[in-house]
Amino acid sequence: MKNEKEILKWFNNELSGKEIEDLKQSEDLQTLEKINHYASQFETPKVDIHAALEAFEARNHSKKKPKVRTLNYKVFYRVAAVLAIVLTSVYFLFFNNITSFETSIAQTRSVTLPDHSQAILNSASKLSFNEKKWAAKRDLTLEGEAFFRVKKGQTFSVNTAAGVVQVLGTQFNVKQRKNYFEVTCYQGLVSVTYKHTAVKLPPGKTFRVINGTIEAVEDFNAKKPSWLEQESSFDKIPLDQVIAELERQYDIKIKAEGVDTSKLFTGSFTHTNKQIALQAVTIPLKLSYRIEGETIIFYNYGVK
Repeated sequence: MKNEKEILKWFNNELSGKEIEDLKQSEDLQTLEKINHYASQFETPKVDIHAALEAFEARNHSKKKPKVRTLNYKVFYRVAAVLAIVLTSVYFLFFNNITSFETSIAQTRSVTLPDHSQAILNSASKLSFNEKKWAAKRDLTLEGEAFFRVKKGQTFSVNTAAGVVQVLGTQFNVKQRKNYFEVTCYQGLVSVTYKHTAVKLPPGKTFRVINGTIEAVEDFNAKKPSWLEQESSFDKIPLDQVIAELERQYDIKIKAEGVDTSKLFTGSFTHTNKQIALQAVTIPLKLSYRIEGETIIFYNYGVK
């Protein structure tokens, strides 16, 4: 549009009559009048500076503070716990194929393995293996004591904290307790690896380690361990090991008072009569015992 300056002066009433007429002649009259009409509807607001400032401050104070959402830790931990359970369940369902068998105090248990070999667990023992991998690798982990009748086949391994026992097909007993490791062969041939020592045991031979020392053991003629017949037998075994076995078989607590628990014991005790078992251990060693609450006290003759 031409003559913008004159048009603005017209809207502001700054033109003379003659200048207005000249402007109307040079521009489209209808358009100019419409522009003038709408422009007149807008008034520049008069601003009260002080009032505006007060209103601004009042609006700022009344303005709601933004909400700060705090993390609900109870909900967070609950969700985390559920997620952990789900993941654990998935792991055990799809990835973990470990099968375990355990015995408690004064309990034995017979277990048939996937290849129909047999394991009999003595009291307070645990046997575990990967069932999914069994066909490719007959490999077990033992904590405690167990007797094995192994079907012939590929290598059969029993892993303990003290050493590893390997066979192809045989009958043998493995005992791994605190400060005690013993492997006894009843049939076939047994290979025992203890630290850097490897030993092969034919029937009637025993490999024994007590307190980290390999012990010499006499040959035997038994066909199976005595504990399968509910009797524990010992040949020159420290008293503390005998006491530990008494505690496992009878679920009792024994305390030795002034007694040398390193002295060696040769003999046996039954698993079916606690009083007879206690006498079978104490009398040969010239010891006596008394009962104080739930504890049995071993002491030397003449001392009370």
